[in-house]
Amino acid sequence: MEETEESKQPNKQDIPVCKIMGVNIAAINMGWLIDYTNKYIHDLSGEYMCVSNVHTTVMSYDDAEYCAVQNGGIMAIPDGGPLSSVGRKRGFHEMQRTTGPDYMGEIFKISAQHGYRHYFYGATEETLQKLREKLVGAYEGIEIAGMYSPPYRELTEEEDAEIIEKINSTQADFVWVGLGAPKQEIWMAKHKGQINGFMVGVGAGFDYFAGNIKRAPKWMQKMNLEWLYRLFQNPRRLFKRYFYSNPKFIWHAMIRKK
Repeated sequence: MEETEESKQPNKQDIPVCKIMGVNIAAINMGWLIDYTNKYIHDLSGEYMCVSNVHTTVMSYDDAEYCAVQNGGIMAIPDGGPLSSVGRKRGFHEMQRTTGPDYMGEIFKISAQHGYRHYFYGATEETLQKLREKLVGAYEGIEIAGMYSPPYRELTEEEDAEIIEKINSTQADFVWVGLGAPKQEIWMAKHKGQINGFMVGVGAGFDYFAGNIKRAPKWMQKMNLEWLYRLFQNPRRLFKRYFYSNPKFIWHAMIRKK
């Protein structure tokens, strides 16, 4: 039977999910996600994907509006190792951690082959410049369609309309959003259907690829301890977050099985 145009469209119902504390976390692995992206990238224009972890899941549990934002995109992938661990315990045996930086790296590797164009929204001008230099040096043929460092305030309606037009004029396939949670997810949800490109909120991904911060060693990543490595790097900013979110996640997701 010949596949119709309609059947080629991405359908959220086809994405396996494990509900954790109210958030529909995609029960997937990186191979599945890259295949899905390559298959549907043009149809994902205007959509957004959340890169979810323990912190964003706990925030969603506390805030129904933010939970709706997390569930409002095409999917919320398990950036945090504890999410995929919970998913496997609940019967999703193929579910693996799919981090934002890892996803970015996999997409960058195949971008020249597929002709993917990238727009980066977020971070500082300095970080964006370093990011451009690092990516051009590391990924031959990568097409950076544009970059924008927004001001540390809410944009006016006129400014917002301008940046939408600016992004859309670049014909980017991916619009990477690095504003940090929850700001980046709220921004993507607000611009769903307005931005011509697949929006992905990647948090610290800009800083990783710009070389501002280092990722945890592989052994720490495998043991779900990357949060601890990040805490050592930036204790002032992350201490309160982790020591509120982590115990609450353990209690509700692991013990109460929410």
